[in-house]
Amino acid sequence: MPTRLYRFHCTDGHDLVVDLRGRRVPTVALMRLHAEQVALDLMARGARIDWSAWHVEVYDEKGRAVLAKAFTDVRYDRRAGRD
Repeated sequence: MPTRLYRFHCTDGHDLVVDLRGRRVPTVALMRLHAEQVALDLMARGARIDWSAWHVEVYDEKGRAVLAKAFTDVRYDRRAGRD
């Protein structure tokens, strides 16, 4: 199954966490799950920060925006596997 490279950047419009390496994933569904995991991991590392204005932006290998998701819309599902 072919994989596509995506970069998962996080921002609140002022600060930016840049994904320089990116990640290859085989499906759009897995890309969406990984975007949520990126947001969850960042929130776990900076627990005292107000995350309400933050969102994760996903770009394909050509630099096109393919997804933007607010951190406040990310839901942790204990049944979902972590990679």
